[in-house]
Amino acid sequence: MIHPALDQGEGILRLAPAWVPRVFCIPGKRIKMHPADLYAFGAHRGGIDERWFASTTKADNGPLTTPDEGLSWVIYGDEERPRRELLADLVQQLGADLLGEGMWNAHRGWPVYSKFFDNKGALPHHIHQMEEHAARVGMKSKPEAYYFPRQLNNYGADFPYTFFGMAPGTTPADIRRCLEIWDEGDNHITDLSAAYRLELGTGWYVPAGVLHAPGSLCTYEPQWASDVFAFFQSLVNEAPMDWELVVKNVPEEYKNDLDYIVSMVDLPANTNPNFKRDHFRSPVPVRPLEEMQDAGYTEYWITYRNPFFAAKELTVLPGRSAKIRDAGPYGIILLQGHGTMGVWPIEAPALIRFGQLTHDEYFISCTAAQAGVTITNPSTSDPIVMLKHFGPNKEAAGAK
Repeated sequence: MIHPALDQGEGILRLAPAWVPRVFCIPGKRIKMHPADLYAFGAHRGGIDERWFASTTKADNGPLTTPDEGLSWVIYGDEERPRRELLADLVQQLGADLLGEGMWNAHRGWPVYSKFFDNKGALPHHIHQMEEHAARVGMKSKPEAYYFPRQLNNYGADFPYTFFGMAPGTTPADIRRCLEIWDEGDNHITDLSAAYRLELGTGWYVPAGVLHAPGSLCTYEPQWASDVFAFFQSLVNEAPMDWELVVKNVPEEYKNDLDYIVSMVDLPANTNPNFKRDHFRSPVPVRPLEEMQDAGYTEYWITYRNPFFAAKELTVLPGRSAKIRDAGPYGIILLQGHGTMGVWPIEAPALIRFGQLTHDEYFISCTAAQAGVTITNPSTSDPIVMLKHFGPNKEAAGAK
């Protein structure tokens, strides 16, 4: 090991919570943030409704964004006086020693992150720009995926439905018309779409360029390392959206060019008549269920069948210990239970103060993942449940 944090964790890095506010959101209060701290960045910054995991990507929240907003800190050393270093800096220092030769050579960095998104209402219909349009503003494209954990959804909030894509037959002129009437109140963009009721324990894959208005379930979101987006809906929950949220990631010369803005929408992908068939994701067992249960655990692919990222839900049964091997590095967030993972304690907190350190989030190096991580559950009744997100993963269900 060539860094004290990696040495201390025997290849597993402990991470501090990374909280992100959004001025256009109302917190759903399901990500264990203490109620007194929901506006810890200040009311002018909006409420905290996101927590980012294993992130080397800075949040893009305008000129008031703090220097480390969205970035994960690695915690190591003495528990009473812990040291900290940005995961982004460690990735660059350690390179292949942390990520493995394949990922480091392909990306020269950790190309993904995940988050909890926890909004009381639905988000506006929006896109994450495709590669061509994102590159014009010096950013990366952002495909993303959704999974709806049972542990974080004791209620569905205001609108547990998500609009995806556009109805077959929708034309660029139809979308342009919605932009033309932006300042007239509701621009009726969702009239051209269809909403799907969200189901706990399932998920979706959303390519870049596809319009979507995420519903109000608390959502786990593996995604590419970017915070690029453009709103296409003018009125949400009776609140008007600022035009700046349409063009914040649009080149200056195109900010009033409606044809350019419409071109950011991947029309064939949006009007796919088999959208649910192609993008809905039910959990897929990693191996035969009986074989896993005999070994003390169950594990399912929850994000798969795309070239960018993958995710699993791992459950270690009460009173059991399991050694879990994976092909490459990954980040984890604990949803339920307590125990140990390698040399580290793990526990799912009930409530977290802003700035408080926890033992529910870690980053597992490629070497540790391939050697196998031993997770032990001392409880006689409570399972350990965690979510794991990966970069490009050839082992994922449906991978080619």
